[in-house]
Amino acid sequence: MILYFSATGNTEFVAKKLAEYMNDEVINLLERIRNKDYSEIHSDRPFVICSPIYVCEMPRFFADFIDKLELTGNRNVYYVFTSGGYAGIAAALGRKQAKRKGMVYRGRAEFRMPRNYPISRRYPLLPENEVLERIEDTKKKLPEVAKQIYNGERIKLRRLTYFEKIVTYPFNPVWVKYKHTAKPFHTTEKCMGCGKCARVCPLNNIKLVDKKPQWGNTCAHCMACMSGCPTESIEYGNITQDKYKYHFKKFCKD
Repeated sequence: MILYFSATGNTEFVAKKLAEYMNDEVINLLERIRNKDYSEIHSDRPFVICSPIYVCEMPRFFADFIDKLELTGNRNVYYVFTSGGYAGIAAALGRKQAKRKGMVYRGRAEFRMPRNYPISRRYPLLPENEVLERIEDTKKKLPEVAKQIYNGERIKLRRLTYFEKIVTYPFNPVWVKYKHTAKPFHTTEKCMGCGKCARVCPLNNIKLVDKKPQWGNTCAHCMACMSGCPTESIEYGNITQDKYKYHFKKFCKD
């Protein structure tokens, strides 16, 4: 059973391709997250949790949701991460999560996908040729990862060094505390009031007022609203005005 959350399409692509190669079921957890639905999901095959990486970890709201989600049946669990380049301590935290849930951690796979965070000044979005290159690299890697999981193999990747851990562990909490503000989000005159931004927000942080979105105080900076806007009318202060709004399907229809 493959479970995933995806805001800009990277993780969705990986999850669905794994399901296709393994002939397994796949569930998008977005609506469950929005509705705080932790009811049972049963699988006779190993669970595969597919997650994006936000600042070296799984999104905190997603990790919290998986903690509370009732998983029954097979007790083996794999983690599959998509990131712009570095999964940080996500695997270590996944191992701890599996133990808390009484499950057997079977390893993790990492896929280096296109950057999707236009708010960043330090890590710019990639030019089209590099976006397509990363997607093709992922396509080549997917069959082998699917085979390993299907065969019940343990996926072994490099372990983090002690130095990496002590540097990375405090980074995410600081980022979340000081950077995860939704105040700069706004729409331009191109907004047509369709409400898609509100429907794709995993934290129900967007409400329509007079057919215009308004952001609340809870935001994970997942970029689902911005990347999914059909008119690309959502901006973040003046940081994103001259940047394209990344979504996987804009570059690949597979």
